[in-house]
Amino acid sequence: QAKLVESGGGLVQAGDSLRLSCAASGRTFNTYGMGWFRQAPGKERELVAAIGSGGSTNYADSVKGRFTISRDNAKNTVYLQMNSLKPEDTAVYYCAATVSGSGSYYEDDYNYWGQGTQVTVSS
Repeated sequence: QAKLVESGGGLVQAGDSLRLSCAASGRTFNTYGMGWFRQAPGKERELVAAIGSGGSTNYADSVKGRFTISRDNAKNTVYLQMNSLKPEDTAVYYCAATVSGSGSYYEDDYNYWGQGTQVTVSS
């Protein structure tokens, strides 16, 4: 079983950047597909970005060109670099892992979840 711990959230102004990190326990991190999801108040949780075990990536249309997901298998860590942040990016951001290895869009495909980190973007 994998344990996921997110870090890097905070309060920033519109146009700023943040990098989120998700550290995973376990020896099989390199076989997991990893995703970043977010949930804003009153809204459903949605995929932000995902990366497969082979490095293929998927992004929500709302973040394409601004956010980049990457992984460092040597450090058992996945990152989400967020640039040009907007107030509508405000949400709790969750890291998730799927044993399928795919960079899936679908929340139900993910087996393990972190507890989330708050990102707040002021205008």
